[in-house]
Amino acid sequence: QVQLVESGGGLVQAGGSLRVSCVASGRTFSRYAVGWFRQAPGKEREFVAGISRRGGNTDYADSVKGRFTISRDNAKNTVYLQMNSLKPEDTANYYCAATDYSGSNFREREYEYWGQGTQVTVSS
Repeated sequence: QVQLVESGGGLVQAGGSLRVSCVASGRTFSRYAVGWFRQAPGKEREFVAGISRRGGNTDYADSVKGRFTISRDNAKNTVYLQMNSLKPEDTANYYCAATDYSGSNFREREYEYWGQGTQVTVSS
């Protein structure tokens, strides 16, 4: 079992930055690829970014490419999502998810473990 806890969400003005974190407990974290997803009210959950087990491969949704950066520190069992140049349309609940997976198709992968989410609100 892997438990995931997100933190770092909050309220920020458009154009600002925020870093959200996902801390994992349980089994060896380096076995798991991790994805960040988000869901806004009335919308479906969407993929935001993904990172491979050791951080060598990443992928981003087109809507965040060039603004968001995903990274991980396996020694700290933590994955980060640095969000810059935030826009009101980035407002959502952000979730991290983990999967025991050695590939790089983070968008289509079914994730075994999910966190509870952290709310990010961007004001205009």
